[in-house]
Amino acid sequence: MSHSQPSPAEPTPSMPQATPPGAPVAHDLPVEAVHARLAALAEPVRGTEQVGIFAALDRVLAEDVVSPMDVPPHDNSAMDGFAFDGAALTDGRPLALQVAGTVLAGHRWEGRLGPGQCLRIMTGAVMPQGADTVVPQEAALPASPAGGPESITIPPGAVRRGDHRRRAGEDLARGRTALAKGTRLTPAALGLLASLGQATVPVVRRLRVAFFSTGDEILSLGTPWREGAVYDSNRYTLFGLLARMGVEPIDLGAVPDEPQALEATLRAAAARADAIVTSGGVSAGAADHTRTLLDRLGQVEFWRIAMRPGRPMAAGRIPRPQGAGGEAGADSAAVLFALPGNPVAAMVAFLVFVRPALWRMMGCEPTAPPALRALAAGPLHKRPGRTEYQRGIVFQDADGTLCVRTTGPQGSGLLSSMVQADGLILLPHARGPVAVGEPVDVLLFDGML
Repeated sequence: MSHSQPSPAEPTPSMPQATPPGAPVAHDLPVEAVHARLAALAEPVRGTEQVGIFAALDRVLAEDVVSPMDVPPHDNSAMDGFAFDGAALTDGRPLALQVAGTVLAGHRWEGRLGPGQCLRIMTGAVMPQGADTVVPQEAALPASPAGGPESITIPPGAVRRGDHRRRAGEDLARGRTALAKGTRLTPAALGLLASLGQATVPVVRRLRVAFFSTGDEILSLGTPWREGAVYDSNRYTLFGLLARMGVEPIDLGAVPDEPQALEATLRAAAARADAIVTSGGVSAGAADHTRTLLDRLGQVEFWRIAMRPGRPMAAGRIPRPQGAGGEAGADSAAVLFALPGNPVAAMVAFLVFVRPALWRMMGCEPTAPPALRALAAGPLHKRPGRTEYQRGIVFQDADGTLCVRTTGPQGSGLLSSMVQADGLILLPHARGPVAVGEPVDVLLFDGML
């Protein structure tokens, strides 16, 4: 299907019965069944590598990381203040203490506090012997006599025994699994690794994903415009989506609606990549060859989904040519995700289906995108029998209630609506029209894009 062709006919409102994975599908699959099929299709790739921590962001951990030490390695102060023995606290009476010295972060105070003594302490400094409590600096009252040693008074109720002390191993205990295999390494995870003294980390090798657009009407950037043609937007959207996932994207350009050229590109992609993402050519038109070639070259899992936008989408496996596979690993086939050609449909299908499948191939069990509950600011047209993803803008009304409105017309070729939207309004399979004020779920782009 080309970028400019209309969407295919709508699915019937009845809920189709799920078909076992691997069996041919003669009806529109519900979204849940598609997820189940893709979960079986998207097997983790083989191969790992050791990378420096600065290169590990968004990579997937290949092995459990076990903490070799307690974090923090010693009891320390959580505040700038004064450390003392909390047993001296009494209800209803102030506590007078003499300041015996100062300890800074990164240093240890030699000695032991005696009765009636405290130690000025900085955040992160090791707790001295004889102290188990820290009173914040702002809560302690100066009480030094003229010309005498420094002292403070702690007012009643300012602190309780044990307050503002971080215990050794409070964050991580020695021998405990700090990060599990399959964890996506976020900025927080990098910091955790660094806190364990890990300069390198074992990760799953980068997933190689080839992508290209199809259609005689598709123009690459730099090509003069001609009547009946459109500039290719899907390749650049797909590049951005893939790059955000940390995969190795392989751009194979735009392929015309010519079966031999498309077959050659698919075979070349299968030889180089673990996964292939295409856009266009999966409808039922005379020039839509992707699904037909997938059926002939490999295995088709499905090609119609009870959803809007994005009903026509094919997925399956393309066997690697004999003698290939060294660059893409030992797996015998590449997984193909053939997306619709309309730009919004291609992007929604990628976010809903391809993204979680690629995470599985990278060895990481995907989490659901963040969902927000909001009230519909206007009526939403929907009929039962398909899952819909309408582009939405979230806002607060005068009372502070979270609401959502659509971006306007929901045509699957309106890519500007994806730029305006905060996320996708999820309207489940069985749901009908939504009235003003009814609650809906919004899948936020923050976390997906």
